[in-house]
Amino acid sequence: MMPEEQIRAFNPNGPGIPGRLFGLPYTMETARLVILPVPWEATVTYHTGTAAAPEQIIRASQQLDIFQNGIADAWRLGVTSLPLAQEIRKESDRLRWLAKESAAYEDPEAKRLVAESIHKACENLNIYVKKQASQLLDQKKIVGLLGGDHSTPLGFLRALSERHSRFGILQIDAHADLRKAYEGNIYSHGSIMYNAMKMVAVSRLVQVGIRDWCEEEQELVKKTGGRVRTHHDEDLKLRMDRGESWESICRSIIKDLPEEVYVSFDIDGLDPSLCPHTGTPVPGGLSFFQASVLLRTLATSRRCIIGFDLNEVGSSDGTDWDANVGARILWQLCNWTGVSQGLLNYVPTK
Repeated sequence: MMPEEQIRAFNPNGPGIPGRLFGLPYTMETARLVILPVPWEATVTYHTGTAAAPEQIIRASQQLDIFQNGIADAWRLGVTSLPLAQEIRKESDRLRWLAKESAAYEDPEAKRLVAESIHKACENLNIYVKKQASQLLDQKKIVGLLGGDHSTPLGFLRALSERHSRFGILQIDAHADLRKAYEGNIYSHGSIMYNAMKMVAVSRLVQVGIRDWCEEEQELVKKTGGRVRTHHDEDLKLRMDRGESWESICRSIIKDLPEEVYVSFDIDGLDPSLCPHTGTPVPGGLSFFQASVLLRTLATSRRCIIGFDLNEVGSSDGTDWDANVGARILWQLCNWTGVSQGLLNYVPTK
């Protein structure tokens, strides 16, 4: 069956197509939005397992009911995924093993050589991601990145910064990720926003749900003179306790963002009951509903989501709960991106 015929024959109320992201009938030729999976966790510093997330999320996505309240025929946006890059996963696994082994080394020079090897591999990954994202952007595709640890979108952000003179980042995260380096690694998952802020095109970083950060990061935020706006989880909850609605809070959050916005979604920004196997879980966080409302508020505010990432979804211990939640967050990111670009129509329900 030809791709166009498969789309015409697709029944959104029936079972999805096996092996396809969300069970949808789209190919690279027919999709508007393409997911770039990056199975990489060379920089994780606590629990491992995020490298397996892209495969697990894609598998879990095939059993989702794809109806989206308020968005008629959301599935018609056209979403697909690039194949999993197994060579990336193998290199990530090799480096994780090397990092674990080197912890027992007594020779400082041996430790330095391992760190240098990981650093070089991370930069090679950034080059790979930038190349893949650039090729998709050149084809006029909307791109979403699916990690992996939170270091993975740097190459994608570099590609976007060459195409957009000014854009903001909405970061949903438990951590500020503004360290200059972590454990000596400048490409650490704890440094992704520090590296993003080096890009002149990134005019504003708005952080939501932060509840685990260090003094170095706090001082950096102060020095940016408002370029970084941080909404700590505790402060958000206090505002709700005092009677402010979440929808109103969301509007106040996004008012500081420019017209074009990149969304960086670290799953640990959610309550850890939704992502128990994420690499660095922290008490507190957003509910699924709160995250969805935040994305909806952004998408309906006349701002354009130019790309997004979803990272730090952990591997589960015999269940697929984390992957199920991750797949649903990914579906939300795809749909609200489509709404923001005028490709899907959102009509609020009464």
